[in-house]
Amino acid sequence: MLSRIRGRVWTFGDNVDTDVITPSILVDAPMEEMKKHVLETLNPRFPLEVLPGDVIVAGRNFGCGSSRETAPDAIRALGVAAVVAGSFGRIFFRNAIAIGLPILTCPQAVGNFREGDEIELDIPRAIVKNITQESAFSGDVMAKDILDILSAGGILAVLKAQMKKGTEP
Repeated sequence: MLSRIRGRVWTFGDNVDTDVITPSILVDAPMEEMKKHVLETLNPRFPLEVLPGDVIVAGRNFGCGSSRETAPDAIRALGVAAVVAGSFGRIFFRNAIAIGLPILTCPQAVGNFREGDEIELDIPRAIVKNITQESAFSGDVMAKDILDILSAGGILAVLKAQMKKGTEP
C-alpha cells in the first residue's frame, strides 16, 4: 500500500488549522456534506476539483488547532492519497495515522512544489520527488510501528487483524 504514491499536488501554506480543514459549522454534518467544504476558505477550487490520488503539500504546522478528528477523515474521504508537510499538529498527526491517512514530514519539500506538479512519495523511506521539476527531498523516516499501522490501513485494521489471530495488541 505504501510502496509508491504518485499524484497531482495541491499546495497550502503554514499553520493550516483543523477549523480551516473542516469548518466547525459542519462538525455534525454527514461526511458527504462535510467533504464539499474541505479547505475551501484557502482554496475554493480544492473540494470541487481534487481527485482521488491527489497529494497535499503544505507548510509548517499542518492540522494545528483543535483535535477535530473530522479533518483527516474528510481529507481521506475526498480521496487524497497523502499529505506532505513541513510539520504537523501533534493531534492531527496521530489522528491521520490512526485512520491510515499517509502523511510525511518533509521540511525540504515546502516551497518546492507548485499546484499541479506531479509528486511521487516513498513513505517508508521518506523520499519525496517532484517529478515535474525533477527534484527529490528526504523527509523524516517514521518508526516501524507507525508504518505498520499505515500499511494496515489504520489502527482499527491492526486491532481487527490481531483479534482474528488471537494475539494481544
